Amino acid sequence: MTEFPMTTGGWRPMRPADLPAVAAIADRVHEAYPEDPEIFAERLRLWPEGCWVYEKDGALIAYVLSHPALAFAPPSLNTLLGALPERPTTYYIHDLALLPETRGQGAGSAIVRILLEGAARAGCPDVSLVAVNESAGFWGRHGFETVSDPTLETKLRSYDDDARFMVRPLG
Repeated sequence: MTEFPMTTGGWRPMRPADLPAVAAIADRVHEAYPEDPEIFAERLRLWPEGCWVYEKDGALIAYVLSHPALAFAPPSLNTLLGALPERPTTYYIHDLALLPETRGQGAGSAIVRILLEGAARAGCPDVSLVAVNESAGFWGRHGFETVSDPTLETKLRSYDDDARFMVRPLG
């Protein structure tokens, strides 16, 4: 009888020791949107409640960074925040990165549920993000809608011409 190794995996809170693997995933998934490792470390330091990794069979294959923020003011790519706002008006999903072999298995949907719960606990009225890498359809299936705001056009173009600012109300 042939025995197959058990496959286990799931989302867990990110730890500082995960940061090198997170940076490696980012380099692979977001090649067109590079960010310095300090960005990941700062997000984890500022709001560990919003930083998660997906671990499968001992390897990290996805991560997410999120935090309370100000509405309609997404941070520029590869920019340190310094601090989080004292009175946040949105919960911002900075980055969700899944290695290609992870996609289509429910990991993305599972973390969206976790993040929505975290946003509600943080007292934010909505969740916002900048959709890149043709991900607007994924976010749309989770209740996010594209919001056009002329004040964001320049910032969105710094990502690429297809970047979309999207918002999902809570409640």
